[in-house]
Amino acid sequence: MKKTLVWTLALCFLIIAPLAGAYKTHKVTVPLRFDYYYTYEMVVEALEKLHKAYPALTKLEEVGKSEEGRTVYCMTVNNPNTGKALDKPGIYVDGNIHGNEIQAGEVALYLLDYLLREYKNNPEITRLVDKKCFYVIPVVNPDGRWHFFNDVNSPDSNRGLRRPKDDDRDGLFDEDFPDDLDKDGSIGEMRKKDPFGKWKTDPKDPRSMVRVKPGEKGEWTLLGEEGIDNDGDGRINEDSQGYVDGNRNWPYDWRPPYVQMGAGDYPLSGEALKAQAEFILSKTNICMGWTFHNFGGMFLRGPSTKAQGEFPPEDVAVFDYLGDQAERIVPDYRYMVGWKGLYETYGDFDGWLTTQIGAYAFTGELSVPKHVTFKSIKEKKEKEAQPEEGEEGGFDFEFNTNAERLKFNDHLTQGEQFKAWKPYKHPLYGDIEIGGWVKFSTRNQPPFMLMDTIHRNASAIIFSAKQTPEVSLKVTEIKKIADNQYRVRTKLENTRAMPTLSAHSRQKKLFPLDMLTLRGNQIRVNAGGKLIDKFNNKVNYKSHRPELQFLYVPGFGKVEHQFLVSGSGKVTIKYKSRHAGNLSKTIELK
Repeated sequence: MKKTLVWTLALCFLIIAPLAGAYKTHKVTVPLRFDYYYTYEMVVEALEKLHKAYPALTKLEEVGKSEEGRTVYCMTVNNPNTGKALDKPGIYVDGNIHGNEIQAGEVALYLLDYLLREYKNNPEITRLVDKKCFYVIPVVNPDGRWHFFNDVNSPDSNRGLRRPKDDDRDGLFDEDFPDDLDKDGSIGEMRKKDPFGKWKTDPKDPRSMVRVKPGEKGEWTLLGEEGIDNDGDGRINEDSQGYVDGNRNWPYDWRPPYVQMGAGDYPLSGEALKAQAEFILSKTNICMGWTFHNFGGMFLRGPSTKAQGEFPPEDVAVFDYLGDQAERIVPDYRYMVGWKGLYETYGDFDGWLTTQIGAYAFTGELSVPKHVTFKSIKEKKEKEAQPEEGEEGGFDFEFNTNAERLKFNDHLTQGEQFKAWKPYKHPLYGDIEIGGWVKFSTRNQPPFMLMDTIHRNASAIIFSAKQTPEVSLKVTEIKKIADNQYRVRTKLENTRAMPTLSAHSRQKKLFPLDMLTLRGNQIRVNAGGKLIDKFNNKVNYKSHRPELQFLYVPGFGKVEHQFLVSGSGKVTIKYKSRHAGNLSKTIELK
């Protein structure tokens, strides 16, 4: 009997533990686990343990400090035995720029763990780590992550940077936060009985509400997040933490707060953001970028506003190639242009990364709302035929009704995500009710769904990393054409989708072009240029300094050059690229 009881209790713990995992502390071990969410302190510990476990492949750096003094860390993954980090294509990945978007950081952390533990176990990963360099910042907004775990919050609070601001202009800073009136650990919603209200009880589930139709009698008025008037000015929750949105504070196409909410007083006013920008600018090899958020199931690329205009066709083709594949890797995610598919934004990070750094950058919005479902196959088919009454909408995504999300809560998280409405005597509103979704819901999916989300998105990163430029240098001909005169032909081949410099970078002259040089102590380069037609010997010869050629190598393409050389002896041919590394070959003319 005792053994049966022990096994029963153990089984219950195994079932309940993953669901409670978002709220409880676990021991950090390597390899890492991803059936719960890591606090900020645990992320730091995880990075330190990964670095200790794989010291030959990792470098852990302090990027900068947040407003409250917490450290932003970057882990670089590179095999120094196969070359210096800056001599390889660089892939930048970050998450959690918004403090409440927790699983965005988990994608970055999982990528690090996966690359390191699979090195020498998986040939594809081994090759990738040997040939590329990864820069990964799991938590861009450490203050936001810390406060989201440690303070009472709603699913949407603690998004921005912790920069104090006098929102209500009373001379005080951040003095009227929402309040956990019912002491349940989350900030819920307040509602009050009102026959003229715009909401009524959902007949399918009394915990839910739906909007009243014209002519219908109302039942409820929503009063916003739970709280009281802390500063006695007649308003509630109007001056919480200062709101600077870390994804609206970047220099490219920045707009002031009266145009873009959360923009901050000036670009890169965030302490850690400025340090992050300086760090990225020092990594001159970055040509691919991913930044993760947590709602909607999207892979977004720029431009972020219509006025910016479309990217050059060559770059669009690369984005389309990567985006289409990402949609296959992560089911039900949509690849789209930011301003077309979602809304216009100014001063966002991926726009800066694409237009100023020259990287092909995506914003990954994690979690698909329709996956929070509790339907039979028959019910799904019926919904496809006719959407349910009261179904929420927005951005042309398929959202489930609140009533259906509650069924998901009841049967898949055993009621953890929603707190029932309970009466409360409010000092201003009188008799009200408090209830709604807890902070670890809605945006942050339950832990049992986490592994599939983060592995698939990490796989999308890995596919894009494989498509960063890989260039080979070949000497295709050494031909003596006269006494002491030679014709030398070279070929640079790129077997991957990305060019060695984006078309935008070339158009805006952001960086120098790649360079091909031909030099020797006993030779003279009399002519050199791009080989247009090797069969008819058509060459675009360069007027000055023919030994130095400026170029870029297109994705899935090649560039050939021809040099007319006099002299003899050893000749060194070198190729130098910002994003494709350095190559060298030595030949001998005799």
